[in-house]
Amino acid sequence: MRWNSVYKRKGGLRRHWQKLVCVVVKSVFRCKMREAAVLLAPCVVVCLLLSSSQAARQGQDIKCGACRALVDELEWAISQIDPKKMIQTGSFRINPDGSQSIREIPLARSEGNLLELMETVCERMGDYGEHTDSSTTRKSYIRIKSRRGEAMDLSEATLDSRVTGSLKFACETIVEQHEDEVIEFFAYESENIKDKLCSERTDLCDHALKVSHDEL
Repeated sequence: MRWNSVYKRKGGLRRHWQKLVCVVVKSVFRCKMREAAVLLAPCVVVCLLLSSSQAARQGQDIKCGACRALVDELEWAISQIDPKKMIQTGSFRINPDGSQSIREIPLARSEGNLLELMETVCERMGDYGEHTDSSTTRKSYIRIKSRRGEAMDLSEATLDSRVTGSLKFACETIVEQHEDEVIEFFAYESENIKDKLCSERTDLCDHALKVSHDEL
């Protein structure tokens, strides 16, 4: 009985020390984890901010690129219509003085023709590739498929279905939200429409009034 009692006391002490060691180890581990969390917290915040900033910048690049590509495509489509073709617009009702409020305007820049062109213009975003500026990492979008089937230098751009899908969606959003502005500029303006529409009026390219986006 005596030996059993001693054994039990020793066993109890052993278990007690084991528990104590576990408590100490857990406490040290928790402290280290808290210290690590405190040290890592600023890094996590910075990473999140950078990630958010990158996403916002990429979104802006897509919107800007879509707007400027939209202008390029509309300008090209208008250039394919004979500038001598005119249509009559206004009211055919006879005024009290016997005149009519009718005037002739170029067919190419008429509201009806512009609306028709805007229905299909965004389909052409699939002909654009993404170019990354090596110094600023900003994205721009350039045509990589020739309208006339000519060979083009594709070394400066990459073709990605996800990018072209985003570009097409951005183009459709611009057409939907800024239809009146697009018609206004193409009906009455003929110079520097890219900057006037995409930067000054809509702020879609507010990071730069002049973005390199000349057609290849």
